[in-house]
Amino acid sequence: MANTFSKEERVAFDQVFEKFEDGLVISNLFNKYTLDDVTAERTGNTIWRPQPYIAQVFTGIDQSANFNRNYTQLSVPTTLGYSFAVPLTLSATELRDQLQEKRLGEAAMQGLASQINVACSNLAALTGTVFVKRTAAASGFDDIAACDDAFNRNGVPMGNRKAILASTHYNAMASNLAASTRTFGNDISDPALRKAFVGDIAGFETYKADYGYRLTAAAGSGITLNAANQYYTPKATSVSATGEVSNVDNRYQTITVNSTTGVKAGDAFTLASVNEVHHITKLDTGSSKTFRVVSVPSSTTLVITPPIISAGGGSDPEKQYQNCSATPASNAALTWLNTTSGLVNPFWQGDAFEIVPGNYRPVEDAGLAVLRATTANGVTVTMTRQGKIGDLSCQYRWDTFLGLVNKQPEMTGAEMFSQA
Repeated sequence: MANTFSKEERVAFDQVFEKFEDGLVISNLFNKYTLDDVTAERTGNTIWRPQPYIAQVFTGIDQSANFNRNYTQLSVPTTLGYSFAVPLTLSATELRDQLQEKRLGEAAMQGLASQINVACSNLAALTGTVFVKRTAAASGFDDIAACDDAFNRNGVPMGNRKAILASTHYNAMASNLAASTRTFGNDISDPALRKAFVGDIAGFETYKADYGYRLTAAAGSGITLNAANQYYTPKATSVSATGEVSNVDNRYQTITVNSTTGVKAGDAFTLASVNEVHHITKLDTGSSKTFRVVSVPSSTTLVITPPIISAGGGSDPEKQYQNCSATPASNAALTWLNTTSGLVNPFWQGDAFEIVPGNYRPVEDAGLAVLRATTANGVTVTMTRQGKIGDLSCQYRWDTFLGLVNKQPEMTGAEMFSQA
């Protein structure tokens, strides 16, 4: 016979779950994609999602020669790769106090919410490729306007933009708004003064975080590219030596450099003579293209995002997805942007960041008592309980299972302040 939770335990679970849902600040801003349990299991918890097409535009009335152009559909993998759990044991004497159990449940839910938010924050901080470097401390409108300008130059859609700011930076901006717009009854200065509230500013919905990812200063020195023609050609699939066709993740590129000493994941840089281009018009913006280091596989290679798509090979996919004005020279220098250690403030557009809720399905008639609840953004908490006859204690655990993905790194960014 299956174990069951009592009515009091169910009520307590519902109460602490409400607090858990309230704590999912950053993850609630991510778009949700639902992956059903059966598909998740049959695909190894990974599903490939299509990215938007970018069309080529030609001039003139006679387009006879252009009907044979190929459109390449790119896609990205989304994986259920985050699993958080809080296990504990209550003794037979501790179980006499129902309040003790409730307090532990609250602590478990708070811990799970914190871990999910930290995972979302870290993903956003480390993978946003539109890097905005501010040499002074956060001061207000101009800081968010710089993010707005960076997105506009690249052709990122103007609606549904969000920014997460560390508390110290958010409050500095609120201080600026409280002073510069100060009048009694002003719906901007009053909230800024009384609640340190910034809100919707310069085209972004801004949110305050009580923590953030701290990126240390880049330590690489004298690093240059160590090969010519390091441009990337997007492709939808690849074919192995055995003839197997597989999808390709086009968000990354491996480049060859003279050294990787001191380089780490998250470092931001520009390349000499490589500018960004507007993603639709393909016009040179006049501003340097910014890149992020994803990983450091060896002493001479770096995995970066986004790839350098300069149309150097002249293929249709390169022209469709071109993001750089030129192919870097073989000795092009990497100039680091995160020159001073500090907190990273991520910003993004639309559904670039996505959360994919997963589920555990423990069998109740296998001696477990099971409760589940799901938040508005789909995150499920599974609470299980099992008694131990040996010492009359009871084991509890709270679990969440989910995936996080940056589907479009070039529609996500990061801003750092006080950079030398």
